[in-house]
Amino acid sequence: MKFYGKVAAMLALMALAGCQSADKKSLSSAAVDPEMDRCGASEYQQYVGKPLTAIESLRFDHAVRAIPYHSAVTMDFNLNRINFMGDKQGNISLVYCG
Repeated sequence: MKFYGKVAAMLALMALAGCQSADKKSLSSAAVDPEMDRCGASEYQQYVGKPLTAIESLRFDHAVRAIPYHSAVTMDFNLNRINFMGDKQGNISLVYCG
């Protein structure tokens, strides 16, 4: 394929990629790998942006760790533990297993 053919193919692929659309609902309902979500962190994604203290009244089936901004934590990796990572303002910035 000549140079112009490669450029045309790349432009066509870029144009097709631009035609895709996704709304927030379809992004949040994306498939979750059950092996990487053993702790059920996907069920608590709605707490991102809320204060870290918002999880104090919740009951969990798995171990939980609330991690304030710049706090020391152990480096043990536990896929059955839910981690709530805090930011500078004390809000939850990330919910993940580990």
